[in-house]
Amino acid sequence: MRRLRAVTQAPLRRRLAAELLGSAFLAAVVIGSGIAAQRLSPGNVGLELLENAAATATGLFTIILIFGPVSGGHFNPVVSLVDASFGGLSWRDALAYVPAQIGGCLLGALAANTMFAETLISISTKHRASSAHLFSEVIATLGLLLVIFSLARTKRGTSAPAAVGAYIGAAYFFTSSTSFANPAIDVGRMLSNTFAGIAAASVPGFVVAQLVGGAAAVVVIRYLYPDLTSDEAAEAVMPHADLQPTQLATENQ
Repeated sequence: MRRLRAVTQAPLRRRLAAELLGSAFLAAVVIGSGIAAQRLSPGNVGLELLENAAATATGLFTIILIFGPVSGGHFNPVVSLVDASFGGLSWRDALAYVPAQIGGCLLGALAANTMFAETLISISTKHRASSAHLFSEVIATLGLLLVIFSLARTKRGTSAPAAVGAYIGAAYFFTSSTSFANPAIDVGRMLSNTFAGIAAASVPGFVVAQLVGGAAAVVVIRYLYPDLTSDEAAEAVMPHADLQPTQLATENQ
């Protein structure tokens, strides 16, 4: 006899834990690698940015692999809200994901500051909200969502960890804002007055720009992939399901 296994979604509490932990590790990678880059290559901003981008791209790839099978690996409120708009995630669950993602990024910022013996909470003074930065965030967020949902629609979700990491790494350099593309990481990076920080006054503009990018992505994705189904959207960022034993059994032939 063998037990059949049913494919279902993991319980919400487990998915929220995965989103919180994944977001915390993401913020720790972004902020921690920025501090390390600043100390390893003082005065060489180009090299500092390269080191920060490389660590973020590879770190994001790994974090999605770890937590994606549980929650999908969103770690980003805009991703969760866009997923809900396509029916891949219920609005109730999407709204539960958002505080977990923000809370995780706050914890990750505190962890990064502590690991490098910085002040636990040091509000950043790095202003970034120029018109060029805000437009960059619209483009960065639009591109990120196109990567995620085009892969989900074409059933290439297993490539998402590498593709998302590569896109964010590239966007560090092709956008003037260095591609935050994530309201949760905006809030986390506000708590570290280091290389990757952002001033509190710049955060609202970044969040609005990212939401605009998300809305633009919904329009573009619906045009490019009008037959995107809720089941396909549910596989964003990374295919995820919870395998649970059922009460059914079949005989081995």
